[in-house]
Amino acid sequence: MSSDRSTVRHRRVFYIPGFDPIHPRRYRELYRKEAAEQAAISGYEIGLKPKAIKGGYGWQVAARIDDQPVTAEVQVLYWADLVRDSMNTSIPATYLQLVRTAWAYIGSGALWRLMRLRKGPVIAALYPVVFLLLQALIASGLGLGVVALARWLVPGLPGMALGGAAGLVLGWAALDWFRRKDGRVFAYYLMHDYAFSAQLNGANPPELETRLAEFADTIAEALTSDTDEVLIVGHSSGAHLAVSILADLIRAGRVPANGPVLSFLSLGQVVPMVSFLPRADRLRADLRFLAAREELTWVDVTAPGDGCAFALCDPVSVSGVAPDNKRWPLVFSAQFTKSLSPERWKALRWRFFRLHFQYLCAFDRPLDYDYFQITAGPLTLADRYAARPASASRIDHAVSKYTSTAA
Repeated sequence: MSSDRSTVRHRRVFYIPGFDPIHPRRYRELYRKEAAEQAAISGYEIGLKPKAIKGGYGWQVAARIDDQPVTAEVQVLYWADLVRDSMNTSIPATYLQLVRTAWAYIGSGALWRLMRLRKGPVIAALYPVVFLLLQALIASGLGLGVVALARWLVPGLPGMALGGAAGLVLGWAALDWFRRKDGRVFAYYLMHDYAFSAQLNGANPPELETRLAEFADTIAEALTSDTDEVLIVGHSSGAHLAVSILADLIRAGRVPANGPVLSFLSLGQVVPMVSFLPRADRLRADLRFLAAREELTWVDVTAPGDGCAFALCDPVSVSGVAPDNKRWPLVFSAQFTKSLSPERWKALRWRFFRLHFQYLCAFDRPLDYDYFQITAGPLTLADRYAARPASASRIDHAVSKYTSTAA
């Protein structure tokens, strides 16, 4: 879709985070810090102000890029409360989640299909399983060690009873210690992340559907406002939420023909982790629908250096739902190894979670991807990438076992 407006003066940006329990102020501070760094590197002006619109958490961006002044209102579409609620489980419940989630992916055959795409996100999915099982083995070993010691010190039934009680206490204390230290290893966090998508085999839980409807209402209001572009940014798990929101808006006729330009930027997407599951009919239908629409421009940016994303995997095609008249998304790489200096890449290479957020950060050797020019620059997403070819190394053939789009 080509822009009907030669220059963007005002933009509404809606950022949909991934599975993240953190308050959205984190994204404001990240934007403020990284925008200033990118502006210094690339030679433009950008700054943040308090938001000027009602509703939600957000901020205003004032920029001058290519000698053009632009104002952007950025709003975070908040679902961290749902994330926190889903993570508020006991240790036994988390291990039950482990069993159910493993069965959802292994029993359905989805895991083997996902391994044909990228090994990085599959390893990321297996990581919490391995770590949690390892923690359980360590806790069990400590407990059995105490039992053996007690039986040696106090022979007979009294020793067994004493050792059993002490072993249970020590084993439980070890598991609790591991959970309290999860901010360093993220095993519990990732387990809850994958469990959230797998709990209904790819279908959205009712509370999430309610939140998506609220997000759609918020975006629909912006599409009737006096702005030049409405840009939806979906990061990580937020990408597949954005797909469903946009599909609902277009189906309902809530995208005015003469309204603002509608753009969708998906970053570091993990769509196959959901769309490959048996009951992800809703998401697959939305992917198929959105891929052929003229009402929007959809650009999908990933990078092979991001081990948590399905890099260069066309989310529509690999899900097996590409229509004959497919237009979107335009899939290309942010090229971390080229857009970051060797020194910077060396510093970040093994920081997997940090790299998953690099799309929202500054590049010290920027190429054609610049998050801050996209969100606060004078070009629409369509105009910015009008001549950009898709990456030749993208994966765009059907891989998913499940391709049903039935309601």
